[in-house]
Amino acid sequence: MYQVIEKVASVDDFLRLREVSGLSPRPYEAAKRALPNSLFGVQIRVENKVVGMGRVVGDGALNFEIVDVAVEPNCQGKGYGRVIMQSIMDYLDRDAPKGAYITLMADVPALYEKFGFEFSRPESEGMFMVK
Repeated sequence: MYQVIEKVASVDDFLRLREVSGLSPRPYEAAKRALPNSLFGVQIRVENKVVGMGRVVGDGALNFEIVDVAVEPNCQGKGYGRVIMQSIMDYLDRDAPKGAYITLMADVPALYEKFGFEFSRPESEGMFMVK
C-alpha cells in the first residue's frame, strides 16, 4: 500500500530519487535553497520510505513548470508516476488561473500526453542551460 503526501520531498529524498531514477544530479546547497520555494510538491511513500516525487515551480499565476517527477526504479511500472501527475494536475486545476502556461521537460512523453500535454514543435522549441 502507498501513501500520497502533498508535500515537497526532503533534500535528501529529493537528491536520492533524482540519482536513482536517472535524472541529472543537483547540488545539495542549491536543493536546500530551492525546495522551500516550490509552489507544490507531492511524494509517494511505501512503508514510510519516499519512492516517488514531483514538484511545481513558477510564479503562481502566469507560469507553472512541472519538474522533478521521479520514481525509484524498483517501483516503476506500478502507476506511481501517474498518481504523482494526477496530484499535480489536481493542484493546477485548483490553483492555476485560466490562461496560465504550464510547461515541462518530458523524459517520458507518453506519461504526460495522458494528461493532455503536447509537444510545442514546430511553433517553438524547448531549450535549457546548466550553469
